[in-house]
Amino acid sequence: MQVFVRDNNVNQALRILKKKMQREGVFREIRRKRFYEKPSEKATREKADAVRRSRKLARKQAIRDGLIAGPIRKLSPVTSAGRVRALTSLGHSKAKRMTEGAPAVYNGSKSAAEPSRAGFSVRAQSLNPVDIEN
Repeated sequence: MQVFVRDNNVNQALRILKKKMQREGVFREIRRKRFYEKPSEKATREKADAVRRSRKLARKQAIRDGLIAGPIRKLSPVTSAGRVRALTSLGHSKAKRMTEGAPAVYNGSKSAAEPSRAGFSVRAQSLNPVDIEN
């Protein structure tokens, strides 16, 4: 595992390294190997891990097949000024429909020619999943 340090930014490189180690399960492995684990405990743990993996795989397959509903996607948070930060999970037309008719919030620009360029932004009226499906 290797991480490149860009622009002498060691803190960023450390964060990236920690994230990679977390994904690989290095910290979990170290914590587990801190003490001796009896062979019977190891077998029990490995069986439980296999059951967990198979259930997760079956759940994902059922979601893909449409047998059960998938997890509800959360919208990105709204900033303190009331602007919608990013509606990446929605398509452009859905995001536009969702924000139509919502009150505009002025964010400091002096030009009033066009509201979109004048520093106005639209506040989302509702972030209910029911409204998003329509």
